[in-house]
Amino acid sequence: MVEISMTVNGKPVTAEVEPRTLLVTFLREQLGLTGTHVGCDTSQCGACNVHVDGVLAKSCTMLAVEADGAEVVTIEGMAAPDGTLGVVQQAFQDHHGLQCGFCTPGMVMSAAALLKENPDPSEEEIRAFLEGNLCRCTGYHNIVKAVRAAAEAMG
Repeated sequence: MVEISMTVNGKPVTAEVEPRTLLVTFLREQLGLTGTHVGCDTSQCGACNVHVDGVLAKSCTMLAVEADGAEVVTIEGMAAPDGTLGVVQQAFQDHHGLQCGFCTPGMVMSAAALLKENPDPSEEEIRAFLEGNLCRCTGYHNIVKAVRAAAEAMG
C-alpha cells in the first residue's frame, strides 16, 4: 500500500491505495464520487474525464499514485459554490445536451477544459475537441449547442 494525498474538489484527501489502483477507481470506490463513470477502460469514451492540475485527463488510464499532490476536479466539483449547477452543467440541461446521461459528466469536463483553453470556440472547434468523448444517444448536435451556450454565458 502507498499513501497518497491530493486535493479533490477543493478538499484535501489522504488515503492508502495499492500502487495499481486507477484514479477512476480511487475516486469512485474510496471517495464515493460516482459521477466519474467507467465506460470502456481503454481511454476511448471519455466518460471518466476529470481535471488534474487544470488539465483534462482520462482517469481510467491514470494511476491514483500519479495524482499524488495534485488538484483533482470531478463532475461533482463543477457545481456553483451554492450547490446549484455550474454554467456548463446548466447549459447541458437547458439545451438538452444529454439523454441517458452516461457520457454527460465526461462531456461537461471536456467542455469546461475547452472553454478554459478557448473561450469562444466555433462549432468545428467544439466538435474536434469532443472527438475523444463518445455518446450513443444524442448525435452531438445539442451537446455542441450546449457548449456554445456555455461559452456565451461565460463570455
